[in-house]
Amino acid sequence: MMSMLGYLVIMFMGIFWIFRLIIALTFSLGIDIGIVPLNMNIEIALLFIALLCMLLVGKRKILGAVLYVLSYGFYFGVDLYKGLVSILNGSPEFMDYTSLFISFIGVVIPLFVLFEMLFDKNRREHPVDKKTDWYYKNNNYDRKYDERADRNNYRTL
Repeated sequence: MMSMLGYLVIMFMGIFWIFRLIIALTFSLGIDIGIVPLNMNIEIALLFIALLCMLLVGKRKILGAVLYVLSYGFYFGVDLYKGLVSILNGSPEFMDYTSLFISFIGVVIPLFVLFEMLFDKNRREHPVDKKTDWYYKNNNYDRKYDERADRNNYRTL
């Protein structure tokens, strides 16, 4: 079972994915909104990778969080570094600040997802085992059995 923080993490992943999708669509249609993708081909591949990662994080698989951190870290981390160097050299523009902010969000959200997955107590203490959980964690069968046993008053001779 996921905690509220798990649902929020997936929601932030989805919101950022929709934002990146809008950026890619507006760039491909030629609409200028002030934000451009770093590399359009990698951006499209990253959108599909992010969908896969959202599914894996939703299923509480650590592989999804690691893949999300690696893909977004390599893509946005380079731009974040270049933006910081440009600002420190004293030649910033408005595009540098917006690109830096988006790259910062693109690096922070995956790190937050990874730390949430690593430090989730419920995931560590109660791992899912589909082979046995249907039997050991099924309280409905126990309740039906108890109710049936209480109603049947058979005489034994």
